[in-house]
Amino acid sequence: MAKLFAVTIIVIAIASAIPIIMHTWSAPEDISIHGPIIDDQMSETMAEAGIAFLAAQFVLAIFIWMFAKPNPGGKIKKFPGGATGLVIGAFLIVGIEVLALGVFGAKVWADVYLSPPGANAMPVQVQAGQFAFYFRYPGPDGKFAAIHPNLIDESTENFFGIDTTNDPDAKDDIVTAEFAIPVNKEIHLLMHSKDLGHSFYVRELRVHQDFVPGLDVSLHFTATKIGKYEIVCTQLCGLGHYNMKAYLEVMSQDDFDKWLKQQAAAQ
Repeated sequence: MAKLFAVTIIVIAIASAIPIIMHTWSAPEDISIHGPIIDDQMSETMAEAGIAFLAAQFVLAIFIWMFAKPNPGGKIKKFPGGATGLVIGAFLIVGIEVLALGVFGAKVWADVYLSPPGANAMPVQVQAGQFAFYFRYPGPDGKFAAIHPNLIDESTENFFGIDTTNDPDAKDDIVTAEFAIPVNKEIHLLMHSKDLGHSFYVRELRVHQDFVPGLDVSLHFTATKIGKYEIVCTQLCGLGHYNMKAYLEVMSQDDFDKWLKQQAAAQ
């Protein structure tokens, strides 16, 4: 019975690895400049974790095959070093694996999160709140008006708490529930939450960033393909979480300019 169990473990381990090796499930389309390095990192992580998983299952099966047998009245065999040796061995193996993933991922992380946006990046503010996203573009002056939390009022569609009476920078700000950007243009997102934790996830952009209440979060990316892509919140943020989404529309520069003018006229 023990040998059958050992064989079953090996069969299941190999069967679970075959779809991964055969690339049965492909990654979503990549439309970002930084996407290839993230995909490479994912492939390296899957390879390392997959090899470690298979090795662990094979070792488990070998131990079951060799030692899971009746031994009435016989001497109990102990692993060399006892439990301490096993713990140290597991600590070293897992530690080396985590260190390797950190070394592989350091450059990817730095390229996406630690490098500043370019001087010509287009700034867009994005606000998350139960249960919607809102986006703000600076007008011709290139400046955002200050946010006044006490002025936020959804009934008057003042989602960002802009003082349109006394703040001259507020006159030309464009606020919309749609998110449009020009293709091949670096975008600098300035992100904040007005209530609790949310997230900004666009799988085709390889972007997944949490909103942290009380913090202004910065993120930059460049989309490389025209199209319409879903933005979803992946943080459980209340009963309406399932419906908290928006759409990113990547346009040609001419189409984006026309769209921005239409939004400005509708303010």
